[in-house]
Amino acid sequence: MAIVAVLMLGFFGFLIMRAQTPQMAPLYSGLSLEDSSAILTELQTLNIAYELRGEGDTILIPRDQITTTRMTLAGQGLPLRGQVGYEIFDQQSTLGATSFVQNINNVRALEGELARTIASLNRIKGARVHLVLPERELFRRERKDPSASIVLSVRGALSGGEIRAIQHMVASAIEGLTPGRVSIVDDQGNLLASGSGEDEAGLLSAQSDERRLGIENRMRTRIEDMLANVVGAGRARVEVAAELDLNRSTTTQEIFDPESQVVRSTQTRESENLSGGTSGQVTVANELPGASDAAASQGLSEQGTSAEEIVNYEISRTTQTAVTEAGAIKRLSVAVVVDGTYADDGAGNVTYTPRSADEIAQLLTLVRSAAGYSAERGDSIEVINMQFAERPELLAPGTDQSAGLLDFTRDDLMNGAEMAVTLLIALALVFFVMRPLLKKVLTPETQPLALPPAAELGQHGMLLADGSVAPEAQQDDLPRDKTPAWVANAKSMGETQLQTLKTVGTLVEENPKQAALIVRDWLGSAA
Repeated sequence: MAIVAVLMLGFFGFLIMRAQTPQMAPLYSGLSLEDSSAILTELQTLNIAYELRGEGDTILIPRDQITTTRMTLAGQGLPLRGQVGYEIFDQQSTLGATSFVQNINNVRALEGELARTIASLNRIKGARVHLVLPERELFRRERKDPSASIVLSVRGALSGGEIRAIQHMVASAIEGLTPGRVSIVDDQGNLLASGSGEDEAGLLSAQSDERRLGIENRMRTRIEDMLANVVGAGRARVEVAAELDLNRSTTTQEIFDPESQVVRSTQTRESENLSGGTSGQVTVANELPGASDAAASQGLSEQGTSAEEIVNYEISRTTQTAVTEAGAIKRLSVAVVVDGTYADDGAGNVTYTPRSADEIAQLLTLVRSAAGYSAERGDSIEVINMQFAERPELLAPGTDQSAGLLDFTRDDLMNGAEMAVTLLIALALVFFVMRPLLKKVLTPETQPLALPPAAELGQHGMLLADGSVAPEAQQDDLPRDKTPAWVANAKSMGETQLQTLKTVGTLVEENPKQAALIVRDWLGSAA
């Protein structure tokens, strides 16, 4: 009972301390020593409990105070993360500052703000930005282009899309800066972007590589998932090679259809000419000698009619402009290897059976339909049945072979410890408290011996060794010697009393509680 009480007190004390102890959560992580020192000073001023983890770069505070604390620290301009932003202009007086100092402060502010923006990304732990902003000299037409260099501390590896996103973000924040003039290096010294002024063609080439990899991975995953439902998980391997058309072209086509004519305009012109005698006109005929008026009146006459018609036709015309972007699939090659079937003969021996030609043909049809096979493009899709070097085991959906049974996190260990302590306390309660109580309740109590009153012992007979009283009739049957009767009676009475005293003493020693009850009954009867 003492052990159980101690365990219960310890358990409930642990629960109370655990409930009263606030849950700590990271306020900031990846801090510099300067930022950690400044934040700890503010936390001590605010009287907030905190813990330091790592090498002082992670600060933990109670979970319910994280939001308000971050807002308070943000009002104080913390953390700085080793960078100075536009607040540099609030801390200095511009009165008496030279233009050189103002330009330097402007560059520092731009670098600090860009570094903070880049560090806010999920995959970035820290960033440093260096800007080169050439000043345009007076009376000079040429101007040098600005450039930027960035050093990143990353979690894992950045993809090409994330790198280009950082380049475009920095280039958009600086006037005249192009993404090709931004170089990026990680904290391991790996060159992520050269910043050598690569043009749009280089960017398109990088995008085309990502597009090709995306098409290949997406198609491979789709085909493997389909085959897993047919031949089983892990019994098919798929490799896809896609060839993309990286040429960008613009085609303008103008088509005239002579069969489709439409009258646009019609112009008709008619004229009539009529000419006769001279009618008093002076001609050569009437001026000749001897010519008469009748002869002059009977001269030659002309009459004519002319018609002219102009019809303008409009021929139908179709103009088409087609723009072909880079990245279209030019050719597709798919290779599929399918394992056979395995049969167990009952004795532990596994027999391999290749798949039939009809089944391979059906799988080929499925793969062609899933991949979008086109004979015009010259696509090649092959499905081959071969035995794998290691027979894949069929696993239940969602089973991960790489996950170990002992891969526990800190939270799992804490939960397991709490469950173990609770189980120990429950077992202690069962074995040390419940079990004795149940045993005592279920065990029947022995009935006390009902001895006759002391006054009746001499009347009814003598008390035997087993606690019973011998009747007087049985007393007469006892063997007797030749001594006188009064002597025998006295001797027998003495022996009987002595035996009775011994028996009563033995019973009292063995059953003190029952003896006390008997004595209490005697006293009650005597009263």
